[in-house]
Amino acid sequence: MIIYGKQVFMHYLSKAPEKIEEIYLAKDLDKQTFKDINKIGKKITKLDFIKAQAMAKGGNHQGFLAKVSEYELANIKDFKNMQKIVILHELSDVGNIGSITRSAYALGFDGIIHSGNNVNLEAVMRASAGALLEMKFTQTKDILSLINEFKQIGFNFYAANHSENAKEHNKIAFAPKSALIMGSEGKGLSAKIIRACDLEVKITMKNNFDSLNVSNAFAILGDRIMNE
Repeated sequence: MIIYGKQVFMHYLSKAPEKIEEIYLAKDLDKQTFKDINKIGKKITKLDFIKAQAMAKGGNHQGFLAKVSEYELANIKDFKNMQKIVILHELSDVGNIGSITRSAYALGFDGIIHSGNNVNLEAVMRASAGALLEMKFTQTKDILSLINEFKQIGFNFYAANHSENAKEHNKIAFAPKSALIMGSEGKGLSAKIIRACDLEVKITMKNNFDSLNVSNAFAILGDRIMNE
């Protein structure tokens, strides 16, 4: 897996240098930064701008690139021992998934489950600024079975949905074992999923505005869950 960009590169360097396999630099560094990179003992290759751009597939690499070991999905069984999880149902935008991962890590969520088609974890790692490295993350194809199974071990499920039946997020006492489900950017959550949940939750909007980006909505709801 190729990572690039100074922030995610430095995150790997400080938190998981053993996962770095090879380093690629496309800029001159100050002595201290180069010393910090060199001391982990991995091969360093200097790249020109064109080669670096090709490796980053046109992305903003800032002169820092690395080949790292593949990210390993967590075992779904690990999530049963958690307290606070978020489920992303059919989200496809890796930018949003990465942003949610970053917020979930910052807020103290225990793990993230992506429901639906597999996502590009390399892109999510970059979009999360390396936060994915610290998070338990896994994927499932059958969200309804997962809800049923996790309910049996004490989880309460909250569907993010701006409807008349939804309760305002700041008026809910969230359960100790809480799972927040965020729907896709376009379709949201199906009626079946909403019915399977314990409660619908919404963010009260003002100024006649009724929509938030899914990653922004998660940050607001997630903060309430963790800090009510």
